[in-house]
Amino acid sequence: MIAESVGALVGVAAAPVLRGAAARLAVPWDEPVRRCACGRTPGWLPPSGRCPRCATAIGPAPLAVELVAAGAGAAVGAAADWPAGPVLAWVALLGVVLAFVDTAVHRLPDLLTLPLAGGTAALLLAAGLLDHRTDALTRSLYGALACLLLYGLLALLGPLGGGDVKLAPTLGALLAWYGWRPLLQGTMAAFLLAAAWGVVLLLTGRAKAKDPLPFGPCMLLGALLGVLTAG
Repeated sequence: MIAESVGALVGVAAAPVLRGAAARLAVPWDEPVRRCACGRTPGWLPPSGRCPRCATAIGPAPLAVELVAAGAGAAVGAAADWPAGPVLAWVALLGVVLAFVDTAVHRLPDLLTLPLAGGTAALLLAAGLLDHRTDALTRSLYGALACLLLYGLLALLGPLGGGDVKLAPTLGALLAWYGWRPLLQGTMAAFLLAAAWGVVLLLTGRAKAKDPLPFGPCMLLGALLGVLTAG
C-alpha cells in the first residue's frame, strides 16, 4: 500500500498543473489556447477550477482532475517496477490531461500526443538498456507498429480520428513492453470500454446513436488495465 499511497500523493501534487493544461488545451483544433476572463493563460489551477486572479470557472469540474490523478498515481504505484516505473508515470500524467481534453472537445492535440510519444520512446529505450532488455525493446517496437497499423486502418474506415492514431503506438509500445498478452488485453479493453460507455450514454439519453464518442479515455484506461493485469 505504500507505493500506491505515494503514487496517489504524486498525482494530487501534480493535479494543479494537469488541471491548468486540460483547461488551456480543451479547444477546437483551429482555436488558440483558452484564457481566463482576465486574460490569464492557466498554467495551473486550484481544485475548485477557478482562476486565482478573477475567480472565473474554467476547465474540468471541481476535484475531477484531482481524483483521476490520484487514482492514476495509485495504479502506477501498484504496477510500477524498475526500470519501467518512470515510463508509467510519464504516460499516466499526460494521459490524465489527454482524457479530459478529449472528453471535452473530442480532440487529442499534438501538443500532448507527440511529447508523450517521444518521452515514452526515450524512457523505454533507457529502461531497456539499463536492464539489458533488448527483447522487451524489440517487442515494444513491434507493438507500436501493430497498433499504428490497426488504428490507422480504423481511421481510414471512419470511426477514429487522427489523435487516436497518434496515441496508439505510444500505448502499444508500453503494453508490449510487458508482453503480447497485455498488448492484446489492453487493446481489446479499449474497445469494450468504448462500447459500454456508448451504451450507457444511449440509455441515459446523453447521446444519440450517431454522436461521436471520445475514444482517447478508453484507450488510456484500457492500457492501464492491460498493465495492471500483466503480472
